Amino acid sequence: MPLTDWFSLLAICLMGAMFPGASLAVVLRNTINHSRLHGIVTGVSHALGIGLYALLSVLGLVLLLQQSPLLVKAISYAGAVYLLWLGYQGLMAKAHTGRHAAIQTHQATLLDAARDGLLIALLNPKVGLFFLALFSQFVQEGMSLTAKTMFVSTIAIVDGAWYVLVAAVLSQGKWLEWLRQHQVWVERILGVILILLALRIFLA
Repeated sequence: MPLTDWFSLLAICLMGAMFPGASLAVVLRNTINHSRLHGIVTGVSHALGIGLYALLSVLGLVLLLQQSPLLVKAISYAGAVYLLWLGYQGLMAKAHTGRHAAIQTHQATLLDAARDGLLIALLNPKVGLFFLALFSQFVQEGMSLTAKTMFVSTIAIVDGAWYVLVAAVLSQGKWLEWLRQHQVWVERILGVILILLALRIFLA
């Protein structure tokens, strides 16, 4: 892959990763409610899901999404239901203090965080269509194994690096102190955002 093409790919990856949406909301939620590590694990598992879409893209399998509107709808609705469930949890958040707060903070396991990140990525067929629309220019017939590897790894690494950075920045110093002080309202706001994103999928 020529260096100029790689820089173009990198720029598109950065814009896609930084665009606010359900993925960012879930990473924020797990970072604030549980720990920096929970947020990082969410981000890394999300990157694995995005990397899988990138792999399917170079294998030509993402075309199946474009040709199967019913499959897209089914996956979209499954993702919307999952967002509704996460949003409901946020709306039901209650203030906790003292020892109970510490217990609440560690209720979710790292496996739960990994599940959240992976499902948010995989249950969003628009990610696959995004690859089809924007990344098709980089996927060419007869691509070498090196070029395919660069394509997939760049997309996954950029996505993971962005969300790991978000989790790392928000989990230290004054940021974390402020977020923890307003944790209930932050979680409820994130819950509303997730529910609105889910409703948008149902109404689309």
